[in-house]
Amino acid sequence: MVSKPPAGDPVQDAPRVGPPQHAAAGLPAVGHTLRMAQEQMGPLRTARTLLKVNQKDGFDCPGCAWPEGEKRHVAEFCENGAKAVAEEATLRRVTPAFFAAHPVAELASRSGYWLGQQGRITEPVYLPEGGDRYEPVTWERAFAIIAEELRALGSPDEALFYTSGRTSNEAAFLLQLFAREFGTNNLPDCSNMCHESSGSALTETLGVGKGSVSLEDLHRADLIIVAGQNPGTNHPRMLSALEKAKAAGARIISVNPLPEAGLERFKNPQTPQGMLKGAALTDLFLQIRIGGDQALFRLLNRLVLETPGAVDEAFVREYTHGFEEFAAAAREADWEETLTATGLTRAEIGKALEMVLASKRTIVCWAMGLTQHKHAVPTIREVVNLLLLRGAVGRPGAGVCPVRGHSNVQGDRTMGIFERPAPAFLDALDKEFGIVSPRRHGFDVVRSIQALRDGEAKVFFAMGGNFVGASPDTEVTEAAMRNARLTVHVSTKLNRSHAVTGRRALILPTLGRTDKDVQRSGRQVVTVEDSMGLVHASRGNLPPASPHLLSEPAIVARMARAVLGAESATPWEEFEADYGAIRDRIARVVPGFEDFNARLAAHPGGFALPHAPRDERRFPTATGKANFTAAPVEYPRVPEGRLLLQTLRSHDQYNTTIYGLDDRYRGIKGGRRVVLVHPEDAAALGLADGAYADLVSEWTDGVERRAPGFRVVHYPTARGCAAAYYPETNVLVPLEATADVSNTPASKSVIVRLEESAPA
Repeated sequence: MVSKPPAGDPVQDAPRVGPPQHAAAGLPAVGHTLRMAQEQMGPLRTARTLLKVNQKDGFDCPGCAWPEGEKRHVAEFCENGAKAVAEEATLRRVTPAFFAAHPVAELASRSGYWLGQQGRITEPVYLPEGGDRYEPVTWERAFAIIAEELRALGSPDEALFYTSGRTSNEAAFLLQLFAREFGTNNLPDCSNMCHESSGSALTETLGVGKGSVSLEDLHRADLIIVAGQNPGTNHPRMLSALEKAKAAGARIISVNPLPEAGLERFKNPQTPQGMLKGAALTDLFLQIRIGGDQALFRLLNRLVLETPGAVDEAFVREYTHGFEEFAAAAREADWEETLTATGLTRAEIGKALEMVLASKRTIVCWAMGLTQHKHAVPTIREVVNLLLLRGAVGRPGAGVCPVRGHSNVQGDRTMGIFERPAPAFLDALDKEFGIVSPRRHGFDVVRSIQALRDGEAKVFFAMGGNFVGASPDTEVTEAAMRNARLTVHVSTKLNRSHAVTGRRALILPTLGRTDKDVQRSGRQVVTVEDSMGLVHASRGNLPPASPHLLSEPAIVARMARAVLGAESATPWEEFEADYGAIRDRIARVVPGFEDFNARLAAHPGGFALPHAPRDERRFPTATGKANFTAAPVEYPRVPEGRLLLQTLRSHDQYNTTIYGLDDRYRGIKGGRRVVLVHPEDAAALGLADGAYADLVSEWTDGVERRAPGFRVVHYPTARGCAAAYYPETNVLVPLEATADVSNTPASKSVIVRLEESAPA
């Protein structure tokens, strides 16, 4: 029997707290997965659905972008992937009767957890100006409303088209084509909020803004450095790859302010031995102070330079540029400053150096723990410097590995979802479709919010995601969204963004990855690109949640026809009827996708896109070589009596989607409003374990931002550091607090004071 969604919001500010765990997955993960799946789907649907996740003839997991190997287990999914699938394949439904019973003001008072648990949206709904609740609307009328608002704009640049990383390649390509034919490059996306710093740093240094390694490279590495990342919760299937690498002789360094259970020990639920005993993964845990990573890698680079024979001089001479300037800066790295910035000891850094020097094949993996700081881009450049010194790019078993979040966030960017497109891409697009794309740069996420706030933008269209929940400076973001004339969300389920609307609002329900997609030409497949540049098909196998749903490509195609009218020569109806026709056009516009349909048929497990640094040791940068860089070392300075806060996910969470109120690995159950603080720091602040405190962020703008009522949890964090979950703490991050170059919100280094209070 499938459980009903919660009738009321559970209390989230009175969690039960026990000791953190030191191993991930295993039997508890299996039990938790099956329980949550059966609550949402029932037993038969659970089996039918989970056995198709990430299979060559099945559908891509709507969760993370970790790649699948050529040989796949019958259960090729992780705990959090199963939760994502269960919530999409749920039997719970949000019908027009639900909206009639729940005014928007009430929805705005509910938690994100409660909203997400209500189920799949079944019909398009419309909030008219002055209305207090959504009401049913026909698809034809919905597209007419969008056309009315877009045609009334003073400029195409008053419209914003946001894309979530769950959007397929086909839908993303159509959306950017429509936006550019309409006349704007305002295509913000979730990359702007997470891995934009990676793309900025890698494009400058290597010429390609993506990772340079494959899954096989990870298995062949001598050394894997995992920095600013928690695979056990955010990319659990990565643990299998680390386990395999360890079995082949690799060593692993974990660089993180928090000890993470998955990086300590992995109990692989796919093998009896793994289930019972598990594998110890980390050989060296560097419990770094938040934001100290650039200083650590800078000092390692100095020590490599000082070690005879450690530099791959032939590689540096033939393939790199800027070595002398970099080396001069690296030799100035100061031991005492590094120890202050990192909180590490000389012995720990010395041990890391030994492991680096012993490795011929080194891979560095990272996620948002490196990308969401003011100095994120120079930090990642410093990582690249280390690999270049050792010749560890373009070598099997070595390279850069930014681990992306949502399943197709990398593919959407490849398809042209970018506010600053390359001229060559626009030239190819214009030639193929006979249009004239705008060349002026558009707005990224932060700039889009500013434009809505300031009245420069008036229509906001989102293809998936939870823009309001994911963005920083919550009060500013919500006020900006309410300033819009029209907000439109293409969604499968409810989230906070549906309750924070413009004067008019639409929710357009769409097919999910698990749903069968049948168009006029027959059953369709879509494609995605994983975190390592492999493109593969995704085929849903369940009956759609409602007969009133449209696919993402169909929604874009019909919107384009309604807005652009007969003047558009683009065959939108053909694209809706047959996604193969979209892929034929992608093949002629996007390099690496030649013969797209034929390759997709010939390689059911996926095919690899070209990557010049990896494949040829060719670096398409401004200098034609891999670029060493030199930048001043930066790290946060925290005043006395303050802590440095990082935002993070709980284990029952994926991005802003809350699956439950537990964080099993950190010993927290039944609540989310917690702040993790080292016991000695808490004692110095006079905060007992179990006390409650308001988190108040301190920035140079002088504006007080407060997140009230967090339970203090004594926890083995790095000294001087604290951690709390987002989106609850997004309110603490100013809109203008962003990474240099990439403009990514600096959510991982927030100076806070803790003021004792009562539960929120």
